[in-house]
Amino acid sequence: MQIALRHRPVYFFLMSLLALSSCGDNKNREKAEVATARPIPEFNADSAYIFVERQVAFGARIPNTPAHRATGDYILRKLREYGARTVVQEFQATTFDGQKLNLRNLIGSFRPEVQKRIILAAHWDTRPFSDKDPNAPDKSFDGANDGASGVAVLLEVGRHLKEQPSVGVDLIFFDGEDWGEREGTKVPTTGGLDSWWCLGSQHWSKQKHAPGYRAYYGILLDMVGGSNAQFYQEGTSMMYAPKIVEKVWSQAARLGHGSTFVQQRQAPITDDHLFVNELGGIQMIDITEYDPNVGYFGPFHHTQKDNLQQISRETLGIVGRVVMQVIYLEE
Repeated sequence: MQIALRHRPVYFFLMSLLALSSCGDNKNREKAEVATARPIPEFNADSAYIFVERQVAFGARIPNTPAHRATGDYILRKLREYGARTVVQEFQATTFDGQKLNLRNLIGSFRPEVQKRIILAAHWDTRPFSDKDPNAPDKSFDGANDGASGVAVLLEVGRHLKEQPSVGVDLIFFDGEDWGEREGTKVPTTGGLDSWWCLGSQHWSKQKHAPGYRAYYGILLDMVGGSNAQFYQEGTSMMYAPKIVEKVWSQAARLGHGSTFVQQRQAPITDDHLFVNELGGIQMIDITEYDPNVGYFGPFHHTQKDNLQQISRETLGIVGRVVMQVIYLEE
């Protein structure tokens, strides 16, 4: 991914409150009590960390490599183990440097019969070179945070989805997200692509995995495992889905994670959610790390430092609990 370029009077408010009927108050209170009473499974941060470890153990998940194939098969096995209906969306794409990739978007659907659906998404591939690393710009890297952390949170959420929320949930693992141009370059796109980045989400957005597929909204997780990470309100998310941003950040604050989910808007970026919004017609927000001293993604981004030492169980747990809270309180 890359960086892309009235209050009402108090008197009226008080009078409105007084005008509410006791019947309306009771209905609202009952609805709130039902939402509060719904059991929300406990997100296990240690389990999520193990999912990061297992992905890293396969090696860099670079498309067209055995590690990439093995990781995709592992994700599918876990989804099926958790009771999801799986769809594999296979396709080919050509990169900015002329590589032809065999890619797979992986979809796991829970309660596929339910009409109201929420998407939780992440990318599962690894960038083939650490081009932000001055000492090893051509070398592959672990991608423990950039890729594996979002997948890990989704798998841990999926492990609990047999304790079903009232909505249907689709876990979507996008492939080919991270083979964009090298740092500091710009290559004109060809072959009908809107960007060299986010190949899997572009494909899915133009040709969804099920005919007529629709979702109420989506949440993308990208680099959600860094130590002391903070998640600001990303600009593309605020442009297309501000109410979903408010929903998620409000729940984070209620859970006591307001210092991690910072209610401050930052610049827009190009990530998978951009294409789901623009090409797929589904509102999707991005939860991704922002470092006020560096900008998006942190100093380890696309370097050799993106390894397990960067991963925090605490951060994985915060993100996972917020996401679980959001989807289990949907009506």
